[in-house]
Amino acid sequence: MRIFLCQNCGQTLLFENTRCQRCGAALGYLPHVGELTALDSEPEGYRALAALDEGHWRYCANFQNGVCNWLLPASEEATLCECCELNRHIPDLSVPDQADAWRRLEFAKHRLVYSLKRLQLPWESDLRFDFISSDAPLPPGAVASTGHAAGQVTITTEEADPAERELQRQNMEESYRTLIGHFRHEVGHYYWEKLVQPEPACLASFRQVFGDDRQDYAQALQRHYEQGPPPDWQQHFVSAYASSHPLEDWAECWAHYFHLIDTLETAQAFGLSMQPESAPEMAMRADIDPYCHTSLEDILARALPLTFAVNSLNRSMGQPDLYPFVLSPKVTEKLGFIHQLLLALRN
Repeated sequence: MRIFLCQNCGQTLLFENTRCQRCGAALGYLPHVGELTALDSEPEGYRALAALDEGHWRYCANFQNGVCNWLLPASEEATLCECCELNRHIPDLSVPDQADAWRRLEFAKHRLVYSLKRLQLPWESDLRFDFISSDAPLPPGAVASTGHAAGQVTITTEEADPAERELQRQNMEESYRTLIGHFRHEVGHYYWEKLVQPEPACLASFRQVFGDDRQDYAQALQRHYEQGPPPDWQQHFVSAYASSHPLEDWAECWAHYFHLIDTLETAQAFGLSMQPESAPEMAMRADIDPYCHTSLEDILARALPLTFAVNSLNRSMGQPDLYPFVLSPKVTEKLGFIHQLLLALRN
């Protein structure tokens, strides 16, 4: 995620901001140009200080719910932005804790869609999101647990509760569990079905790198939960769960690719560099746009020292590692497969 500046006063802004804390200007996000803009109110709508045209804009209807700051052309009939249009079921907003859970879920989903657009990844009308609470009746066609099926991504509102998510992380013996991680993982399944499965040559290459996706999925997961990962899983997989089935391996690697490039984009936005005298091999300058850069080797050469440094900072504060993973040569090969696939889509 990049950083943004208020065009009215120069204040540094966050992606989710709706008002500048320095000058008080209203703020909105223009998804077609990837810019958070200060707004001037006019009778025809808002004028965006960051826009090159003279058009007018208005907020997505979900702005009133405190979950979205994206803008639409004032002349459009649609009421929801392209990100909020992806929702099929949302929580019951009459329940206070569910409204807060939805806000957390939307913040993560909007960051996901930011990345999809930066990577120029298309989505079709079959990509939809369900936000489901175990305390509420299950809507028609919905499922009760986090997952993906044929374009339908489900995230439970319990995952938006930090305490509940930490409990699940411990119960599942996971080193990392976040909302944005869930979104990136589950949408990875969607793009496997869209980008890999229909293309025979791509599918054959996938099987060479990740394994045969035709093995029984239910049996593989049952075996994983009963027996755990193989003893040498870290040599071949980015996480223990990735070892359960090639499709989960793909989704985990897909999520990690997003973790790395988005973290590195933030570092680039802040102009971060490291020149540790005691560890010269950790020298790094975040001087590339990882969303556009063609060399995965260059990306990892910057991202891995960065994550090591931030892990060290977290430990100094008594916090868990930000990125508690080791990328083996085999995992790097899998990330390379994803990187080349995404490059080919843009060319």
